[in-house]
Amino acid sequence: MRVERLVRGEPHITRVLGRRSEPVVWKPGVRQERAVIDHERRQPDAVAPTMAQDNLTAVLYKINDLRLEQRPIPEPKENEVLLEMGCVGICGSDVHYLVKGRIGDFIVNEPMIMGHEASGIVAKLGKNVKNLKVGDRVAIEPGVPCRMCNFCRDGRYSMCPDIFFCATPPDHGNLSRYYVHAADFCYKLPDHVTLEEGALLEPLSVGVHACKRAGVTLGSTVLITGAGPVGLVSLISAKAMGASKVIITDLVGHRLTLAKELGADCTLQVAIGDDEDLLAKKVEETLGQAPDVSIDCTGAESTFRLAVKSTKRGGVVVVVGLYSSEVKLSLMEAIGNELDIRGSFRYCNDYPSALALVASGKCNVRSLITHNYKLEETLEAFDTAKTGKGNPVKVMIHCKRSLA
Repeated sequence: MRVERLVRGEPHITRVLGRRSEPVVWKPGVRQERAVIDHERRQPDAVAPTMAQDNLTAVLYKINDLRLEQRPIPEPKENEVLLEMGCVGICGSDVHYLVKGRIGDFIVNEPMIMGHEASGIVAKLGKNVKNLKVGDRVAIEPGVPCRMCNFCRDGRYSMCPDIFFCATPPDHGNLSRYYVHAADFCYKLPDHVTLEEGALLEPLSVGVHACKRAGVTLGSTVLITGAGPVGLVSLISAKAMGASKVIITDLVGHRLTLAKELGADCTLQVAIGDDEDLLAKKVEETLGQAPDVSIDCTGAESTFRLAVKSTKRGGVVVVVGLYSSEVKLSLMEAIGNELDIRGSFRYCNDYPSALALVASGKCNVRSLITHNYKLEETLEAFDTAKTGKGNPVKVMIHCKRSLA
C-alpha cells in the first residue's frame, strides 16, 4: 500500500492507495462522451459483482481534511443489501461539511464517510430481503427512518427524529466501493435508466417534494430563485407537473443558459444589491402576471424577500434553501397578501415519482452532470465542487472498479 500526501495551500489532504488497477481511457473532470459514461450499463449486471478486498472509502476527518482509505467490506443485516456502489454525486451539503465542518446543529465531531446522492448494484442479500435480487441496479434513498414513531406512522417519515441519513453527522455516507443499506429504501432501476440517473434521483426528489409542497399543477406560473442543482431540479419537476410558465433567476449566466435548455420559459440574471421591488416588477412583467408559486432555492435572505414580494396575493412561497438561523423579512407583506410560506425538507415518498419521471423520459437529469471522476479521484472532484473551477453544476464520482 502506498500513501501520498498532497499539499494544496491548506490543511493536508491524504490519499491512501491500494493495488493498481488496469488503465482505461478516461478524461477526468469534464463532460464525457456518452460511450464512456454508459460503460457502466454495458457491464453484465445480471450476475453478482466480483468482490475483492477493496473498499476504498472517502472519509472526512475535519475541515479540509478529506482522505481516501481502505475500510472493511460491511456485511448486510437481515433486512439490508450489500451494494457495489455505482455513482455518487457531490451535493452542496457535502462541500459545506468539507469547508465548514458543520451545517447548523449537525457537526463533524468524528471521522465521517461522505456521500448520499447514490446508486449501486446489489452484491449480497440479507436473509429476509425479498424485493431485490443479486445484480439488480438500484437508486439509494439515503434517509432510513425508524418506521415506528408518529411521524413515520402518519406517512411523514422525513420528519422522523431518529432517521438515519447518509453523510449527516453522526451517520456515515456511501462514497465507497461497497456499502450496506436498508433494502426497502433501494429502488430497482429499469434497464434503460443509467446508474448516473439513479444517483440523480436524490436531488430530483428534492425538487419533486418542493413542487408538491407548493401545489404546482397544470397551468401554474412559477418563480424559482437560484439556478444551482436544486433550482434546476425544481424547474424540471415544475415543468413535468404541468407548470405553464417558469421563470428562474441566478447571478451566473451559464446556469441560466442551462436552465433554458432544461425548459425554463424565462430567465432573469440578477446581481447582488439589486433593488428587490424592481426585481419583483420585472418578474411580473416577464411572466405577464405575478407567479402563483415561488420556490426559493438559494439560502440567501435577499431571494427569500424577492419570493415574498413577487408572489401573487393568496399564493404560496416554498423555502428549500438552507439559511442562517435568522433572516429579515417584512411580515406585513406576507400577512397582507395572505401568503402561505412553507418549508420543504429533503423528500418523503417522492423517490417513486422521481424515478417515474426519469424512466418516462420527461426529465433530462443527465444534462446536470458537468464533471465526472473515478473514486480514486475523489479529492480532485471535491476540489472542483469547492472552487467552482470549470463551472460545475453536478460533479459525479464513479465508484465501480471497472472504471478504475
